[in-house]
Amino acid sequence: MLDVFRNLGAGLSRFTERWVPDSWVICMFLTSAALILAVFGADVGVEEAVLAWGDGVWILLSLAMQFTIAMVAAHACVASPKIFRLLDRLASIPNPEKPLQAIVLAGCFSLVTGYLNWALCLVACALFVPFICRRNPKVDIRVLIASAYLGLGTVWHCGLSGSAPLILATPHNPLLDPSSGAPVVDRLFPVTETIFNSFNLLYMLVIGAVGLGVAVALHPTRNVVTLTPEQVEAILPRPPEPEKTPTSPAGRMDAFRGWVWLAAILFAYPLGHAIWTRGFGTSWTINAYNATFLLAALLLHGHPVSFLRACRQGVDAAWGIILQFPFYAGIFGVMQNTALGKWIESLFTEFATQGSYPAVVYVYSAIMNLFVPSAGSKWLIEAPYLLPAGEQLDVSAVTVLLAYAYGDSTTNLIQPFFAIPILAVTRLRFGDIVGYTFIVALACFAVTFIAMGLIPPRL
Repeated sequence: MLDVFRNLGAGLSRFTERWVPDSWVICMFLTSAALILAVFGADVGVEEAVLAWGDGVWILLSLAMQFTIAMVAAHACVASPKIFRLLDRLASIPNPEKPLQAIVLAGCFSLVTGYLNWALCLVACALFVPFICRRNPKVDIRVLIASAYLGLGTVWHCGLSGSAPLILATPHNPLLDPSSGAPVVDRLFPVTETIFNSFNLLYMLVIGAVGLGVAVALHPTRNVVTLTPEQVEAILPRPPEPEKTPTSPAGRMDAFRGWVWLAAILFAYPLGHAIWTRGFGTSWTINAYNATFLLAALLLHGHPVSFLRACRQGVDAAWGIILQFPFYAGIFGVMQNTALGKWIESLFTEFATQGSYPAVVYVYSAIMNLFVPSAGSKWLIEAPYLLPAGEQLDVSAVTVLLAYAYGDSTTNLIQPFFAIPILAVTRLRFGDIVGYTFIVALACFAVTFIAMGLIPPRL
């Protein structure tokens, strides 16, 4: 039975590699679809639709910068010398003769980092795999990668960096305070109502355990695929180079550690003051999240030049966010500033009921994630019709948001876009691992679909 699923997953990988284009091209497909649906479905004039797209294209620049900084700060944390040494020590914990222990370690590491930060999970897990391979030469590299991929496919969007919950918690976000048109929500939703909702916390424990259990069960007992010592050495990350002693006045000013401490204090004090005076729930926004990771990166590096070099490298990983957000903002503008959003909303309310709507949102979000691998921008596109439709069916915004978040996570396991960092490090193809991640995704889908039948409609 497992071989059947592996072959099915490999076939899916071959199909996506052949037929699914670059994510920006997919964005343009969706833009075309939004314009066509607006004109022929919602009876919007061509000029009105195009102008609505143009009005929306620049309204998400602040949000794009916030998510860009999230990626850059996470990369800077992982690229610090202290984290490199920590990864090597962690990799030595499992017994080299018991590869299942290495699978458990990789999965737990992915779940923890995924809960903390999606970008941290992407970068840290990719760098951690070679360390585990060096210390545990008998572990199957394909299942190891699948296990290291768990955080993004299970807990990330209901964790501390969940894009949709943080957007709804951030003051003046586009759903609460759009530049034009009516607001989609009438208030902020602090993370105490979403991320720290009791249902969400229980779901994370269950889905994380399910994903890890399936990954452990998938490790083969025969025909194990491992990396040779030479292959491991070729992919093993190198620690950051030590900083050279400056010889010029400019170099000494650049190397002055006081700049790091000044920046750390300037980040730490306002963040701490906000949490102390307003409470954690209302203070934990995208800005607070980024301040925390920038603070951590500063302290981990402790040296201005090292910190800046790591951030510069992190920008390379964030280019997709920088480029694509304006185009997704244009789609958001069409949804928000024409009758298209209301038209799609009516389609949902026609065939869904209060009891089935969370499952409908979950499946819809999971499918759309295969085409729009950007949770924040996708939420801004879908929320203008998902949330009002939920209200018509007496389903709360929190319930809709969580269903959306769970769907956005599940299909990350079979989404080639998010596998790029870990495959780049290990030099494997997506087809080598998707047979295993597909099985994990099926298990997570089954469990979450049942959970959508149990979730209270008015969380």
